Amino acid sequence: MRSTLSYLKWPFIVTMLGLALAAFLGWRFNGQTGAISFFLIASVLAVLEISLSFDNAIVNANKLQTMRPEWQRRFLTWGIVIAVFGMRVIFPLLVVVIAAKIGPISAINLAARQPAEYARLIHEAHLPIAAFGGSFLMLVALNYFFDQSKEVDWIGAFERWLRAFGSVRGMEIGFVLVAVLVFVWLLPEEDERPFMYAAIWGVVTYLAVDALGAVLDRWGASHTGAAQAGLGGFLYLEVLDASFSFDGVIGAFALTQNLFLIAIGLGIGAMYVRSMTVMLVEKGTLAAFRYLENGAFWSILVLSVVMFAQTMWKIPEVATGLLGAGFIGTAFISSLLWNRRNLA
Repeated sequence: MRSTLSYLKWPFIVTMLGLALAAFLGWRFNGQTGAISFFLIASVLAVLEISLSFDNAIVNANKLQTMRPEWQRRFLTWGIVIAVFGMRVIFPLLVVVIAAKIGPISAINLAARQPAEYARLIHEAHLPIAAFGGSFLMLVALNYFFDQSKEVDWIGAFERWLRAFGSVRGMEIGFVLVAVLVFVWLLPEEDERPFMYAAIWGVVTYLAVDALGAVLDRWGASHTGAAQAGLGGFLYLEVLDASFSFDGVIGAFALTQNLFLIAIGLGIGAMYVRSMTVMLVEKGTLAAFRYLENGAFWSILVLSVVMFAQTMWKIPEVATGLLGAGFIGTAFISSLLWNRRNLA
């Protein structure tokens, strides 16, 4: 049986290379201060991606156990290429292209050669990006807390109160729309329309992703043989992985708008998620820290509110990242204490 540390060999290598590259990029942009800032943001992005994708590793491990060994290996090799370069590079690029209304080559050239102009375009597009990401992330978090089948409550009374709303169909959408209306009321008149338009698209996108996930779940339940056969299961897991990754990619824009830094930080996190998946499959266990998932979704909820607030106020990126990481870290410590009390 392999040791736990042996599963982390490649993630550690990628972490060292990725953080070094992030520091180098920061130094090119803004000297020593930029190097330290980029290093910290890349670290926070990696931690956030790992925490938000913890349930992703569990789902992947469950599905991989039903697949043939060769297709397990293909998912864990080819799949990491798709996960890192597809969702963590191409998708953020598309967000920038759509928001700034420029071509992909132009976006890459601006990010690499004209950072000042790139930053200006991103700043102009920040309001719709924040509105879209905030509404999407808020729905992700509320859908978790309103889930009637949720059994573990970290912040006990408050989470039970939130779960009670789940008995009313569509209540999470109502909460998000009310939040959108509040910020529309607070925003200047010229920002109202683009904010509301982007926020509604965030809601529509979440519903589309959620519907696709439900269809794939039914497909997986009724086509077990196809999943075991290989390609069908591979495609099924890749689409699920993309769905899980979407909130992390959108949430990254609350920390930084630098395309390369997002790719580095989330790419590092994706390596750890893949390694956790391998470990869970090979060790045959899905043991998890009790409250870590709760902390991750509280972090998502905080990020959603921060993204809405960033349309009106300047909120430091490091402060935003540390706030989210604080929820996750506190949940991790609470899980350790619960295990010590109840599993002794």
